[in-house]
Amino acid sequence: MITAILVMALGAVILGAALGYASIKFKVEGNPLVEKIEAILPQTQCGQCGFPGCKPYAEAIAEGEVDINLCPPGGIEGVRKLADLLGREVKPLEVEEKPKQIAIIDEQTCIGCTLCIQACPVDAIVGAAKQMHTIVESLCTGCELCIKPCPVECIRMEIISEDIDNWKWKYPVIEIKQVKQIA
Repeated sequence: MITAILVMALGAVILGAALGYASIKFKVEGNPLVEKIEAILPQTQCGQCGFPGCKPYAEAIAEGEVDINLCPPGGIEGVRKLADLLGREVKPLEVEEKPKQIAIIDEQTCIGCTLCIQACPVDAIVGAAKQMHTIVESLCTGCELCIKPCPVECIRMEIISEDIDNWKWKYPVIEIKQVKQIA
């Protein structure tokens, strides 16, 4: 019995060491530019840019296949940040910029079909089959992908009013350095 346990433990150690070595030896380096671009994008995974998520859009931008002004949730501020990073010209958005919004489910009308849950790219909808669903507001990105599949039209978008928790600078922040005066 103890021999079997020792053999299994030795096999696990050898296999673990082999996997550890392989992960170091065959490590695939990602494109650091793609990672920087993706960090600027809003991570809504909404597909409004024509790509299935923010990472594929970031990869296409890095390859020079598409322009930097296709992301409505990122807005013109996102375009400015991408232009600064990539040394490109700031262009207006291809589509109209929308105010920040979240989905609201009319829980009295919801039939629990789960189609909205399947459509949500960030798992912001909670519920079970044939049970009422609800939105986790802190996770909702306002991508509107849950509206179309709803058969009873119980989902609406509500604009989030600007308050201390979600405001942003409307203009680029200029860093002011303090200059010492010689007296």
